Amino acid sequence: MKIKEKDYFTALYEVARVINASLEPSEVLEKITCCVTEALDVKACSIRLLDTRGKRLLMGAACGLSKGYLVKGPVLVKESGIDRKALGGKTIWIEDAQSDRNFQYTAEAKKEKIRSILVVPLVVGKKAIGVLRAYTKEERKFAKQEIRFLEAVANLSAIALDNARLYNALKTNFDLLVEHKYRIDDN
Repeated sequence: MKIKEKDYFTALYEVARVINASLEPSEVLEKITCCVTEALDVKACSIRLLDTRGKRLLMGAACGLSKGYLVKGPVLVKESGIDRKALGGKTIWIEDAQSDRNFQYTAEAKKEKIRSILVVPLVVGKKAIGVLRAYTKEERKFAKQEIRFLEAVANLSAIALDNARLYNALKTNFDLLVEHKYRIDDN
């Protein structure tokens, strides 16, 4: 009996639809993490964004992780070897997060029952802005097609974040221009 292969094209289409549906970053990121969790059949997914100083990765969205795990502490780039590598543009696979010394929170991974993690960078232009992570309950080597899918989702996510940032900047500039025009007209 042949196991039905995942349709990553359809899953990627669903992610693109989610991205096009809103310019609200938190809503879009939350839906993306849920789409990834379902498409890859993983325990959880998260998107972490680099802070303005480039020292910490802040939680952008997550699906499938407990509240306790989400508030475990800051993800410091200097202490997280996997994130340093991912922010350098590489896709990173951790076979066992519970024992890998490059993973910052091994004890918390054990409590959360996280084994393998696939980490891909979110890149805008040539600048990394964060990471997309997929977490599994069992040790798992991801197939080439799964890795490509996650990399494609990361690229779309980065574009969506940049579009939202540009939209918000444009909206702010427009609002200021309108306010300035009304001040001139009133005088």
